[in-house]
Order: sequence, then structure tokens, then C-alpha cells
Amino acid sequence: MKQIVMKAVLAASLGVLPFLAPAPALAGDWPMTLGDYWEVTGVHLKDGGALTYAQFLAKDWKADQEFAKSKGWIKSYMILSNNNPRKGEPDLYLVVSFDRMAAGAEMEKRNDDYLAWRKKSEAQLQKESGNRFEFREIGSSMLLQELKIK
Repeated sequence: MKQIVMKAVLAASLGVLPFLAPAPALAGDWPMTLGDYWEVTGVHLKDGGALTYAQFLAKDWKADQEFAKSKGWIKSYMILSNNNPRKGEPDLYLVVSFDRMAAGAEMEKRNDDYLAWRKKSEAQLQKESGNRFEFREIGSSMLLQELKIK
């Protein structure tokens, strides 16, 4: 039984090996290039909370995304409605696309710029986020990366 499990693990790891190999090793042979990142947040609406959350998205969330877009931090954003949700699936998906991840000093600078633009402290923003729990719950978060076929 142990050998079967080990063979299955080996086969599975070999199946994803091309995705994990460094780009230069695959430069001429690999039929895809890496594209933009897509951050997807699944939102579950609570009973009676749809209008309140829609108003938040149309005002505050949109303003945040437009600010990030004006700074070149993101490329686009959208809200998708799950019109036929199965049990446990989110009602909405908030999607933001960007070309690269920020880290370290750049991320700290972005955070400082955002707080100055919002004219709020981190504590105020955290409290506001917690207040939205009354009408919505974050159910999932994914970070996807587009693979572009050459």
C-alpha cells in the first residue's frame, strides 16, 4: 500500500513539475507566459444585507479601487454576481487584477499613501471592516495568475 501511495505522489509531483520549473529552463519549449494576477474574494451576503453592501461597494470600495488604479497599483476591478450559487458558494466575487505583487518597503509606502488619502488610521479602517460583518461575510480568497498561450 505504501508503494502505491508513493507512486501516486511521485506521479502527481511530476505532473506539476513543468509549472514549478524555472522559466529560463523552459523558455523555448513552454507554450505559455505568465500574465496578470487576479485576486478574487468570495462574499456571502447576510439576509437583508444586499442593499447596504451594494451601497458600500458602489461608494467606498469603488473609490478605493479607483485610487489604486490611479496610482498604477492595479489594472482593473469588477464585481461578479453568482446567479446560480450552490450551497456554500459566495453570492458575489470581488475581482482585482494587477501585473505584479508589491512587497517590503513598496508595500509599506502604498499603505502610507492609502491611509493619507483616506485620512484614516489603520485602527479606524479595521473597525469599519468589522462593522461590515453585520451584512456580509468573506467566504474565500484566491490569488490566481493568468497563463497566456504564446
